[in-house]
Amino acid sequence: MAETKTGGARKELQFDDKTGRFLETDVDVDECVPDDEFCVLNQSGEKIRLTLAEKERIFMDSLQSYYASGKQTLSDEDFDLLKEDLVWNGSDIAVANRQEAKFLAAVEAYLKGAPIMDDAEFDALKLELKESNSKFAVESEPKCYIDTGVCKVTLQRDNFRSNLLYLPAGLTLTLAWIALSFEVIEPFVRVNPLLLIALGVPLITTGTKTLTDDYIFQNALVAFGPCPSCESENRIYFGDILGVEGFGEEASVKCSTKSCKSVFTVQRRTLRASTLPK
Repeated sequence: MAETKTGGARKELQFDDKTGRFLETDVDVDECVPDDEFCVLNQSGEKIRLTLAEKERIFMDSLQSYYASGKQTLSDEDFDLLKEDLVWNGSDIAVANRQEAKFLAAVEAYLKGAPIMDDAEFDALKLELKESNSKFAVESEPKCYIDTGVCKVTLQRDNFRSNLLYLPAGLTLTLAWIALSFEVIEPFVRVNPLLLIALGVPLITTGTKTLTDDYIFQNALVAFGPCPSCESENRIYFGDILGVEGFGEEASVKCSTKSCKSVFTVQRRTLRASTLPK
């Protein structure tokens, strides 16, 4: 059900069983449909509609109460209806798994000044989610902390450029296979070049991977993301090239933007980037 607002009224697209079409109807902003969405009672005892932010707040408060004290602020039926409502409206919070929900509840509790877990437990949970590439524990946008002056962000794997590393060896082996095949087979039987390439794909693929991973780009990983200080995009290569040692478990790089030039470190395991304390 899609929603738009016009003036003081909201438009909804509703499906008409008789015509088999979606029709646009005017609905009072405060009107709530209990069977289709999560509603609350006002002081007059009437069910009213909530905004998405308000529903997410109630959802988070319910999770926080459950993980902090084991108390349920919502019945199972209301919680399921609220979660389904949030999913329908595209909320990321509602699709969190158990560990992600626990992490979100801990963050919410900390911001309220009533933490539900100690720092060590929180850091371990956050690291676990980062290693599983959970979007809830990854800081995709740079954040700076006033007390330390440190700016942090989490980079991403550059799969496209990582795959391009196989191109030199793959192209070289393909040309070598075609030349060798013509020398050996062509004098006796005329064979379509495309067929020759198809026959050599298993050998070319294996050889390309072996040459690239073991001799050319050893232990390679390409990452990209914004600079923690100025948000300009940077790319970092971890690994060795033709035996020349490069960045290992940690990379220390300078921002590529002339106006910034901030130095920051990137951890290979988590791809977490942070500037140096000021």
